[in-house]
Amino acid sequence: MENTRGPSGRQGFTLIELLVVIAIIAILIAMIVPAVQKVREAAARTQCLNNLKQIGLAFHNHHDTFKAFPSGGWDWSTPPTIVNGQPAVGAAQQAGWGYQILPYIEATATWRGGTAATDTDRILVAIGAPNPIFFCPSRRAPQVVQFSHPDYLGGVQAARALCDYGAANLEGTGVVTRYQPITMAAVTDGLSNTLLAGDKRVNLAKMGQPNTDDILGYTAGWDDETLRQTEFLPLPDYSDPVNMDSISRFGSSHTGGFNALFADGTVRNITYSIQKATMRRLGNRNDGQPIPSDFEW
Repeated sequence: MENTRGPSGRQGFTLIELLVVIAIIAILIAMIVPAVQKVREAAARTQCLNNLKQIGLAFHNHHDTFKAFPSGGWDWSTPPTIVNGQPAVGAAQQAGWGYQILPYIEATATWRGGTAATDTDRILVAIGAPNPIFFCPSRRAPQVVQFSHPDYLGGVQAARALCDYGAANLEGTGVVTRYQPITMAAVTDGLSNTLLAGDKRVNLAKMGQPNTDDILGYTAGWDDETLRQTEFLPLPDYSDPVNMDSISRFGSSHTGGFNALFADGTVRNITYSIQKATMRRLGNRNDGQPIPSDFEW
């Protein structure tokens, strides 16, 4: 009888066996990829929570130094207040909370404007220097965009380092207030019951492009760039190349809810299914209303 085996004495794979192997590999990949994605998202969410934790520590260190929390700044058109190389503090600082906490997140050099020789150049350095702490890794890496407006620094074209977090709240009832900063004592509902900041909702299709709430950067004063409303429910990030959601909501690229920083420095996860009344109460520092315990996911 003729020997059909090869020189090694082994018979080769049949087509059916090869197809079975390919099918098994495909099944394994289908099982592994979602697991890997979940691990990556879990790591990104943890890093995001750590960013907010660092921001909370910075707020408290600012309070220890100046006996008040950072303010929300004056207006979107007011750049960082730097006079003769010295950044203003407290109510005199017209930029937002993101700029005011820089010395407490190891960014004092950025706060002072680096080695620039004039106050205008120092401002340009400060507004254009991205800081990883201000970016959620579930959404994007640190990002800088170019921006110009006749009402901002005379219309100069400048790099603007963005920010993925917003403070509470634009209604003026939260911890971060306009013009005049407040103290811990003003948070009569309790620091652990009051939302300080969290992930802000953005249009993923518009990131890095001119839009209404993600182009002015982390130094912006009193604007939905760095503050959000607690009158409205949070929602996940969305992607729409044409239309913008005009409501300044909290939200994120995380599944289930957004990461939140409370005024006592703790970080928690707030579900997208939170009740509207609860969201409003979390944002109000002194309404005296009880907070339900079922808003976390």
